[in-house]
Amino acid sequence: MKVVQINTFGVLSTGRIAADLYRTLVEHGHEGLFFYGRENVADDIESVNIGSKMGIYLHVAKTRLWDKHGFGSVISTQKMIKKIKEYQPDIIHLHNLHGYYLNIELLFNFLREYDKPVIWTLHDCWPFTGHCAYFDLIGCDKWLTQCENCGNKKEYPKSLLMDRSKKNFIKKKELFTSVKNMTIVTPSVWLKELVQKSFLGRFPVKVIHNGIDLDKFRPTQSDFKTRYGLEKKIIILGVASVWSDRKGLDDFISLSNKLDDLYQIVLVGVDKKQIQSLPQNIIGISRTHNIEELAGLYSVADVFVNPTYEDNFPTTNLEALACGTPVITYRTGGSVESIDESCGIIIEQGNIDCLAETIKNIQSNDFSSEDCLERSKKYDKKTRFKEYLSVYEEITQ
Repeated sequence: MKVVQINTFGVLSTGRIAADLYRTLVEHGHEGLFFYGRENVADDIESVNIGSKMGIYLHVAKTRLWDKHGFGSVISTQKMIKKIKEYQPDIIHLHNLHGYYLNIELLFNFLREYDKPVIWTLHDCWPFTGHCAYFDLIGCDKWLTQCENCGNKKEYPKSLLMDRSKKNFIKKKELFTSVKNMTIVTPSVWLKELVQKSFLGRFPVKVIHNGIDLDKFRPTQSDFKTRYGLEKKIIILGVASVWSDRKGLDDFISLSNKLDDLYQIVLVGVDKKQIQSLPQNIIGISRTHNIEELAGLYSVADVFVNPTYEDNFPTTNLEALACGTPVITYRTGGSVESIDESCGIIIEQGNIDCLAETIKNIQSNDFSSEDCLERSKKYDKKTRFKEYLSVYEEITQ
C-alpha cells in the first residue's frame, strides 16, 4: 500500500502526527510519501517540501488583502500534483490544508479526477467555515448554513481588508463535496459532532484520538525546581505552541493574582515579548523542541492547567498525564475527552475563582501518578495509529 500525506508542517504540531503515522506505515510494510509546506521533516521520513518563502509571502498577502486563504500557492500545488501522479499512491491522506502553502481548488479538482480513496484528518474547523479555524469564542453558528459577514475576519487566517467568507464557504462546499470516496477522521467526538452538522456530514466520520510517544513522555527527572529555587513551591504548569487569548493566557495572568507565594505558575511556549510582559510571579519559558526537557517540566509540576477556550483534542493534556501529572481543563471542545475523575478536573470556562480554588485543593484530591499513567495508556500512539491502518485497509477493499 502506498499512502501520500499532505500537511502544513513537517515536524511541528500536526506534522508530528503525520510523521508518526508515516513511521507506522513503514513498520507494517507499506510505503509513504509526506508533502509539507513549512519547517522541516525528520531524516527518516521520505518527504517533499512544496512550500517556498516567496510563495508563502504571496499567499499571506492574498489572505491579508482579499481573504483568499487556500487559493494561492498555484505553482507549488501544481508541482505537488505532478509528483503525486508520478508516485501513484493508493490513498491520499490530507491533514491541515491551511497555512499559506496550498491551493485547495487545484488539489480537489485533482482528487476528483484521480478518484482514489481520500482520508482527511481534521485538526480544526477551517474545512467547513468560510474563514476561521474556530468559532467558539464568538459563538458563531453561520457555518451551519452559510458563512457571511465574518465576525472572526481578523483572526487566523487574518484578513485586514475584504470579507470573502461567503464566497469561500460556497467554494469550499463545492470543492470538498466533489470527491466521491472520502472518509473524515476527527481526533475528538466534539469535532465529529460538528462535522456531521456541516456540509461535510455527507461523508463517513470516524474518531481516532491523537496519540503520543509513551517512551518519550514519561516521568522524567528534572533539576528545574533547584535551578529556579522552587523546592518548596507548588508548580502549576501551562504549555502551548502559541499563547493567545484562545489558549487562556489572560486567564493565567488573572489566576496569578489569586494565588499566594506557595504557588508558582510556569508557562512554556511564550514568545520573548510575552515573557517581558508577564507579571513577576509567572515564569515564562520559550518554546522547546527538546522532548526530554519538556517531559521533565511536566513531571516536576504538581498540576497541569489547560484554560483553553477553543480546542480539538490537545496533546498537552496527554503529555501531562503520561508524566504522571493530573490535569485541570476548561469544559472546552475535545479537551475534556482525555481525562476522567481519576486523573483530572473539568471546570467552566473563565471561572478564575473556581480555577484558583481547585488548584488550592488539588493535593487533597486522590489523584496519583499511577492513575494518570494508567489513563495515558489509552493514548499510546502505537495503538492510535494502528487504527489508521484499519481504516486504510477498509477503504481500499
